[in-house]
Amino acid sequence: MKKYVIIAFVAVSGLFSVKTMAQSKVAHINAQALIEAMPEAQTAMKTLQTYAEELDKDGKGLIDEYQKKLKEFNDGADKMTDNVREIKGKELQTAQKNIQDYQDAAQNKIEAKRQELLKPIYDKARKAIEDTAKEKGYAYVIDNSQSILLVAPVGDDLSAAVKAKLGIK
Repeated sequence: MKKYVIIAFVAVSGLFSVKTMAQSKVAHINAQALIEAMPEAQTAMKTLQTYAEELDKDGKGLIDEYQKKLKEFNDGADKMTDNVREIKGKELQTAQKNIQDYQDAAQNKIEAKRQELLKPIYDKARKAIEDTAKEKGYAYVIDNSQSILLVAPVGDDLSAAVKAKLGIK
């Protein structure tokens, strides 16, 4: 008898879970396009570009110094002793390493600045997507930014509703 009660319980709970899964609504949105349309993102990208240009300008000083040393080395190499040539060669290698280190550090700084500037924008977009999905009764929202979503019904695209919530045209 207990066996039948357990089987009946499992069957009934299975029916409820299938019914619940069948009622879950799914929507999709291109989150990348949404973020690119946000005015804050455009401002952040301009700020990031300015920051990168400043770092690039600072790096040009190192490159100019290296080119100057290289020209001096090439122009006077035939007049140098072996020891001086070796010392100048090591100076050139050090200058090259300094340039590479600066470029690596600049890339890290740019990425950190990108994260700093874009995190609040991503958070705002995510909240708007979550709020819109909740208002419209969607249990799942799929990001189709990478064009991996093969089939998506037009009626379930939340882009217009989320843009309206954010005040984007």
